[in-house]
Amino acid sequence: MRIQAKYILPILIPLLVLLLPASAFPFETLTVMQQRAIALFLLAALCWVLEPIPIYATSVVVIVLELLFLSDKGLIWFRSNAGTAEFGDLLQYNTVMATFASPIIMLFLGGFFLAMAATKYRLDINLARVFLKPFGNTPQMVMAGLMMITAVFSMFMSNTATTAMMLAILTPILAVFKPNDPGKIAFALSIPVAANIGGIGTPIGTPPNAIALKYLTGDNLITFGEWMAFGVPFVIVMLLLAWVLLCFLFPSDENQISLSIKGRFLKTPKAITVYVTFAATVLLWLMGSSHGMNSYTVALIPVAVFSMTGIINKEDLKKVSWDVLWLVSGGFALGLALDKTGLAALLVNSIPFENYAPEIVLLGAAALCLLMANFMSHTATANLLMPMMAALGVSMVSLSPLGGETTLILVVTFAASLGMSLPISTPPNALAHATGHVNSNQMAKVGVILGVVGVALSFVMVWILRMVEFF
Repeated sequence: MRIQAKYILPILIPLLVLLLPASAFPFETLTVMQQRAIALFLLAALCWVLEPIPIYATSVVVIVLELLFLSDKGLIWFRSNAGTAEFGDLLQYNTVMATFASPIIMLFLGGFFLAMAATKYRLDINLARVFLKPFGNTPQMVMAGLMMITAVFSMFMSNTATTAMMLAILTPILAVFKPNDPGKIAFALSIPVAANIGGIGTPIGTPPNAIALKYLTGDNLITFGEWMAFGVPFVIVMLLLAWVLLCFLFPSDENQISLSIKGRFLKTPKAITVYVTFAATVLLWLMGSSHGMNSYTVALIPVAVFSMTGIINKEDLKKVSWDVLWLVSGGFALGLALDKTGLAALLVNSIPFENYAPEIVLLGAAALCLLMANFMSHTATANLLMPMMAALGVSMVSLSPLGGETTLILVVTFAASLGMSLPISTPPNALAHATGHVNSNQMAKVGVILGVVGVALSFVMVWILRMVEFF
């Protein structure tokens, strides 16, 4: 019965939503497009959680259904009333298709090229040998070392690029474990978890932080250094909690890992090209936008160099994890549908925060943001919620004793970065899922616990900042 339900529910529930009259929904105004977006959201959520089909296939289905039923070039029978207030605005078909080639997808592609080249020329093995040597031979300490390195990188560069690099380093370590060792799951999860948490440490570590800074101006101004003053301690505590959780949930059967990773740096022209390109790409990522390029533009440099020099050939291209790229693009397409149809804004604005006690408002805002961030892009979630939270923080006088606008924005910002329960929640999660060493249920268990604990810790952090009169 349970097996049948995982195939029936993803079809039955969205179909029921489509057939219900608009009056059945708790919204004053609900357009046809928004109702279709609700059905699409439920279909995607149920398929990603229950996995009746591969999760990358769900993403492709989401994009195709958007094109057929929500776009301006879809089936003519489903857009005959377009242009009326009751129908809503159609999505532009080229915008939906563009999710297959969004900047994040290009960043993924650059990360894949770096990882493939590093593996092909044994750079990953040599980096593992150099970086992990100080952390000893026990699985727990090796994982701690990996998490620390990943978190530090993620503070200053794309967490997607960091994850791609660190998973390449992780490959020879996973080969040490026996096939059914739970420690493999812990290691595979440790990289995305550390990458997601590490980005919180600096204003440039993750887009929600940068979005928050736009609203933290004037009397509420928080500088780069001030952000790190509370962001880095938060990251350290969360990393420690995540490490303990992973060690507890997925204890390794091994008492020691033999890290006698033998190898030497190759000195052929192509190997040297890989080393230089790898180092230059990482350096450019670490430099932020001081050179005028963003991380997405930088990501295409190794793609061009490795293709031009033959380091990555057409046989290597077949090994690119195209399923991961499809998975991520499907998440972007779903976020696009929620945003452009106005459904996300409708859902957010339908909650009357001003009618509740300030503590309830803070808790509700954080919970809503955490929930949305698990199904939508963290950036899109922050973009939708932040303007409303800023306005609410200014207008809601009862929030003043708790820190007002600054407290509300910080809590929501941290909640946005802690949404990491599903493979589609963040690009690092998708990359880790692609390794085949972790499934959705295991990722959800760790993600939910860390999300809830992280939000609670953010409240403690804000309370301490208020106690020391930080703001």
